[in-house]
Amino acid sequence: MDQVNRPRKSYGQFCALARSLDVVGERWTLLIVRELLPGPMRYTELKTSLQGIATNLLAERLRTMEAHGVVERRLESGGVVYALTPWGEELREPLEALGRWGAPLLAPGRGDDTFQPRWLTLALPALLRGTTSSTPVELGIETDGFTMVLRIDEAGPTAFVRPDDIPDTLLVASPDVVVSLATGTITIKQAVATGEFEGDLRVLHAAFGRTANAAPATDGD
Repeated sequence: MDQVNRPRKSYGQFCALARSLDVVGERWTLLIVRELLPGPMRYTELKTSLQGIATNLLAERLRTMEAHGVVERRLESGGVVYALTPWGEELREPLEALGRWGAPLLAPGRGDDTFQPRWLTLALPALLRGTTSSTPVELGIETDGFTMVLRIDEAGPTAFVRPDDIPDTLLVASPDVVVSLATGTITIKQAVATGEFEGDLRVLHAAFGRTANAAPATDGD
């Protein structure tokens, strides 16, 4: 990054980390990235999901991110949306790593903090990193009225929204239960007892058996 393109607030260091923080280190910027990782969003959707951000600050952050090639505007049938560029998409890995690092901070529970269920599409693959299945399995997870799909295969976990095709195996639970299951603070049996479950228990064990330290599924489990 040359002197002309350097942000107004810069560390002024010839270091990839410092220059990365010059671009995405401002308050709210990485949370905007988190919002856009599952897919493009309209400005009003971003404002609603990012409760607490001022309208002018959101506009400023988006302009800055666009200027640095992290975000782009697209014209879709419903109007203008904001989307991550391919370079912006590469922030998924560092954000997942930061999420894993911060997982212990979730131990006290949600409390009065706001929560958007779509955030789990980033959090679950991060928390379940290393979980694989030679036979691909898909689990539907419904929390706070939002349904997502968690897929485990040989490459590891991925999560996405697929509203027209929900897997036969479905776990309905609160966000606290889903996060606790993924971080291993509750067992699969406890999660099922707390929420609602239908389908094949083996899918739950394939997804969460490693983190929840659960015994292999049996017909009587």
